[in-house]
Amino acid sequence: MAIVYQKTQGLTDAEFHYCPGCHHGIIHKLVAETLVELGLLDEAIGVCPVGCSVFAYNYFNCDMLEAAHGRAPAVATGIKRTHPTQAVFTYQGDGDLASIGAAEIVHAAMRGEKFTTIFVNNAIYGMTGGQMAPTTLIGQRATTCQNGRTVEQAGSPIRMAELLSTMDGCVYAERVCVTDIANLNKAKRAIKKAFQKQMAGEGFTFVEVLSTCPTNWGLTPPKANEWLKENMVPYYPLGVIKETNTEVK
Repeated sequence: MAIVYQKTQGLTDAEFHYCPGCHHGIIHKLVAETLVELGLLDEAIGVCPVGCSVFAYNYFNCDMLEAAHGRAPAVATGIKRTHPTQAVFTYQGDGDLASIGAAEIVHAAMRGEKFTTIFVNNAIYGMTGGQMAPTTLIGQRATTCQNGRTVEQAGSPIRMAELLSTMDGCVYAERVCVTDIANLNKAKRAIKKAFQKQMAGEGFTFVEVLSTCPTNWGLTPPKANEWLKENMVPYYPLGVIKETNTEVK
């Protein structure tokens, strides 16, 4: 019998621990497929965050390290500088990257560190119970802002792709989502381009993936997908934020 579809070799056989409807599993799959298709799996080194994807080292079928909360870019910097020919990536959520790790990712982008960051933005702290994150939308409720986030109390949600695109060392930043097949395919192309530009030695590359958190949003998976499209996409527009072609050094 002909094989129509099989699980990518970029993932282990471990069962995901994520909540029903969470997009982490889909994003894992896209990253893993990309590593296989580009022939990078055997040479790839990933860095896990502290957050919902803290156990990513159980799922990616490549070398993985665990970083302290927010410090994945610093760990990736050390790895890439000592192994410059290998594909290095961080996989981080919005609490890990945009809050405690904000300085780490900004300075990595500023220096033009030649690794790729996959940033999963679900507009909330997922693992710790649904607190407000730097990416939580105005009016969105969370356990630490039960009447909804306000500009007066917490400021405006931070757009990480736009922020990092202002850094000279960032050569590629794109925002995608995985709510449907068309957007899933765009996300796959963005992730592939990010790794290709990294391996060409161009500089720091960044892919932000808008994601759902049905559990902490209090929505069913289908409703969470709709909420993302109706509320997150208008504030966090999809598409290429920055792409430059720099001389390979």
